Amino acid sequence: MTVPRPDHATEDSGMLPPPGCPAHAATGPGGTVRLFGSAAETDPMGLYEELRAAHGPVAPVLLDGDVRAWLVLGYLENRDVATRATQFSRDPRLWHGWRTGEIDPATSPLMPMIGWRPDCVCADGEEHQRLRSAVTASLDQFDHRGLRRHITRFAHQLINTFCASGEAELVGQFTEHLPMLTLTHLLGMSEEGTPRLVHAARDLFKATETSLASNAIVVESLEDLVRTKHVHRGQDIASALMGHPAGLTDEEVVQHLRLILLAGYETTANLMSNVLRMVVTDPRFRGSLAGGQMTLPEAVEQVLWDEPPLMVCPSRYAKGDTTLGGQDIKAGDMLLLGLAAGNVDKAIRPDPSTPVHHNRAHLSFSAGSHECPGQDIGRIIADTGIDILLTRLPDIALAVPEKDLTWRSSTWARHLTALPVTFAARPPRNQHLPVPLPAPPPQSGSTLQAAPVPGTVPEPGRGPGGRSSWWVRLGRLLRRR
Repeated sequence: MTVPRPDHATEDSGMLPPPGCPAHAATGPGGTVRLFGSAAETDPMGLYEELRAAHGPVAPVLLDGDVRAWLVLGYLENRDVATRATQFSRDPRLWHGWRTGEIDPATSPLMPMIGWRPDCVCADGEEHQRLRSAVTASLDQFDHRGLRRHITRFAHQLINTFCASGEAELVGQFTEHLPMLTLTHLLGMSEEGTPRLVHAARDLFKATETSLASNAIVVESLEDLVRTKHVHRGQDIASALMGHPAGLTDEEVVQHLRLILLAGYETTANLMSNVLRMVVTDPRFRGSLAGGQMTLPEAVEQVLWDEPPLMVCPSRYAKGDTTLGGQDIKAGDMLLLGLAAGNVDKAIRPDPSTPVHHNRAHLSFSAGSHECPGQDIGRIIADTGIDILLTRLPDIALAVPEKDLTWRSSTWARHLTALPVTFAARPPRNQHLPVPLPAPPPQSGSTLQAAPVPGTVPEPGRGPGGRSSWWVRLGRLLRRR
């Protein structure tokens, strides 16, 4: 990997950051910016802009342990790297850092994110197609309406645990748990181990000294699942992967379950937290939702543009020497997709305040042949869960000043640590009671209407105030035929 010369920046672009800025506060050997530590945790978006100003659309950075990589900041450059598989591979074994001893695979917290595994993310060409076909089929087996019913049940269960108190911390009590409950159900796992998996999944993405242990917890749980499914198959992702004609080995099944669980959980939990934060902190955002100018799915897309749940996506590896964004990329160099930076690139969004909630051209789920195959399930979890929460607690309000909200950032993602809210206390809702069928329309010629019994549903033949309902109008129409 070649680090650009200090004179790479031009004077009129304002590229060199002033002393005291985050980029200067977190530099390693050769003055290269570290994409971890206090600067990345405090203001990652500001750090990306400093890097863009200093180097253009592609910048040299250092990962944990001062591992060298390129961070792709430009929108078009990100799409180029993500879609040009002939030049940029997903196979980590091409990285020259393994040969030079730049990383210790036994101890590096980067291993859960950049290490090779027998899954479709680390494969190219025909092998990628074989593995991805199994993943796609396992996800496509679920009817979206049936999926929404499960999400609805889980969402009500979670809301019932705090709705009577009049206050809640939505990250710890809702947004972190709903995606994991849904995904473990789809994978074929029991709900009992969900809290442990939530903790392990979040810790894994932090890239700390405990990441390897957390990864082992996830893998061990999934290995147990595969052993169980050898005996008891079901209509779930694990069973579908095991029975797919692609002929996945048990290890390949485990690694794809890990991929689906971690990628789906992390992105969906962060997405839900970001949308709900906008609801309780931005009156215009909430007003657009309440007034019908923006639907909830459109609000989700807007947040995917502005605050993608995965800010940096690992990794691509150059198959040969090339040029990208004015930088000389050498064979074996590691490139990181800067999804958040690409989404705000002024080349495609000159005015970030312009609404883009009708547009799905963002980078939040990557692009090309490795674009996230489970993104629609993530959207359904977010849409359904947030809709139920706001329907049951429409008066939800932030319980602390907005300036007191805090985030925890890593190289890969930025997490809202807590979202405390208040609302009018409401009793839990029993979702297991059967919904009564509507009463039949009145018999033809009948003119008597029984008075409604207090606490019951009014007779379908009459609407509020004695007005004819649609049942009566339908009967009249049928009688005229």
